Amino acid sequence: MASRNYLVMSNDMTFTDKKEYRTKALAAGLERCGLKSIGDINSDVPGLQAIPIGEKSRRVAAIKAFIETGVWPKTIDQRELAPLTDFVAAAAQDFWQTIALGAIGTVYTCLNALPAYTLPAGRLMVCYGVSVDVAVLPVSRLIFRRGGVAGNIQAQFDMQPLGTRLETAAFFSEPVVIDPQELFAIQVLCQVIAGVTPVHIDNFLFEGAGIVVA
Repeated sequence: MASRNYLVMSNDMTFTDKKEYRTKALAAGLERCGLKSIGDINSDVPGLQAIPIGEKSRRVAAIKAFIETGVWPKTIDQRELAPLTDFVAAAAQDFWQTIALGAIGTVYTCLNALPAYTLPAGRLMVCYGVSVDVAVLPVSRLIFRRGGVAGNIQAQFDMQPLGTRLETAAFFSEPVVIDPQELFAIQVLCQVIAGVTPVHIDNFLFEGAGIVVA
């Protein structure tokens, strides 16, 4: 399937643009939950069950229209990733950061020293943007891989415009979906030797209602 991988600077988007993008990303995540047996989106959204599974765009549009009314599906919770508790194997700390970037041209994981990660059954994540809180950007590329540290590239983004434009945050051209029980890695490519670097991946995490948030 064709994909588009580039960054859209946060400052190039209006408040309305950002709200629209996030709402579409939420709807896409909820639609994916239906395929992965997380909650029951077909019963939560009136009329959705009548739209065939193969008509993804129509299904996402119907879900988006539903949540724009201010109502949320009853069987699915949404929050953001908690690295210490949400993976099959926990990350070292409960926040996004690399280890020290010691070699130019080397890839480093965005989650401490954990090189690859897996969400358990019943948990799905949609990644939609990135922010880096440093004065000098030490990384040049952001890479999502399926299958681990050397797996197939699912998406990749050129990070250098963040540095050249002195920006700290950007949205992805299209969201990246991480399925449950799928080994994956999120990496950055070092372009400047630096210490630990916070590279936050903006995300929506979905799970069955009441599993974590009562």
